[in-house]
Amino acid sequence: MDRTVLVIGGGLAGARTVEALRGLGHEGRLVLVGDEDELPYERPPLSKDYLHGRTAFDAAVVHPERWYDDHGVDLRTATHVRALDAAAHLATLDDGSTIRFDAAVLATGAAPRHLEVPGGDAALLLRTRADSDRLRSVLSDGPRVVVVGSGWIGLEVAAAAVAAGCTVTVVERGALPVEHAVGPELGGLFASLHRDHGVSFLVRREVTEIVTDGDQHVVAVRLSDGRVLEADVVVAGIGVQPRQSLAAGAGLTVTEGVVVDDHLRSSHPDVYAVGDVALAYHPFLGRHLRVEHWANAEHQPAVAAASALGMDRHYDRLPYFFSDQFEMSMELTGFLEPGGYDDLVLRGDVPGLTFCAFWMRHGHVVAGMASGVQGAVPQIDRLVRSRAVVDPDALRDEGTPLSDIAARLGA
Repeated sequence: MDRTVLVIGGGLAGARTVEALRGLGHEGRLVLVGDEDELPYERPPLSKDYLHGRTAFDAAVVHPERWYDDHGVDLRTATHVRALDAAAHLATLDDGSTIRFDAAVLATGAAPRHLEVPGGDAALLLRTRADSDRLRSVLSDGPRVVVVGSGWIGLEVAAAAVAAGCTVTVVERGALPVEHAVGPELGGLFASLHRDHGVSFLVRREVTEIVTDGDQHVVAVRLSDGRVLEADVVVAGIGVQPRQSLAAGAGLTVTEGVVVDDHLRSSHPDVYAVGDVALAYHPFLGRHLRVEHWANAEHQPAVAAASALGMDRHYDRLPYFFSDQFEMSMELTGFLEPGGYDDLVLRGDVPGLTFCAFWMRHGHVVAGMASGVQGAVPQIDRLVRSRAVVDPDALRDEGTPLSDIAARLGA
């Protein structure tokens, strides 16, 4: 049967979806629509190597243009889908033209949250190549930079700004950076890492105003405690929100993302969702989860593509994340809810940033992080999936390979 599959979203998730569809034998029409006037690309370099100027943008591009031609993909960049009629299997583009489909995959991603304060429009955001280009350009002048928010994007921007010779202050409403993701113990480690490189932190404060001059250039930032910081550049890294309006308008079930099952199928049987926009049921964790990380955009498409072609596959990879900041390169796997652990076990040289961390609950490893330790993440994954009670002393003992611990547990 000559079926048409429409993929909406021109990022990594969209590119991997069309790749998987062709790889799994789909021979029908295949259309990929993306908002940006760029070939589909990966976003992590925008806050890492590309922002630092260490790599060219081509390194972030998923496939060269010829690949789409060679694989019969109708790639439409700088094109916006304004409406989706799931019942009629019809997508309407901004120019009024329509695309009829048999199956659709939503890979619409997420949008950065704006700073909702007076002058907030003057804050720079980081989500697209254009955002990264603009930020790299202004950082090259060595300005006074205020980063609002100390999540992963905020910290990576702070590291890039320091490397560019900027004076950097991070304003955080909580007590520690990335505390929501790694807890207070390692949140303190990240704070120390950045302070050692000259970053200043102002915690338990919020930005109440960005002050600009008559030409709309930033001159200062006003804080909730009344303090005024002189500044030239403000970058908002206060999280993202799923781009789910298209799905909501189509009548699909949405909450904090497009609700899909473990086959990545939405409430309509012919519409799927992958990547940052997907609130997917995770069979191992027994709950719906939306993960705003590269790994889902990289790996979920193969499952959605298979499901769209009638194959019985489900997505059960553990959440995974990586970050590079100064001399620290870390990977984290597992699912760590705030307060969702009762013990943190450390293994290795923490001050030297060559260590593993294991978050445990009732004796089970629920998540783990490796910093500068090659090959540890697959073993951490095995420990988490084993659901077994693990001896914390064995985890601390560097003389006991993690693979041996996992093997003894039958993982």
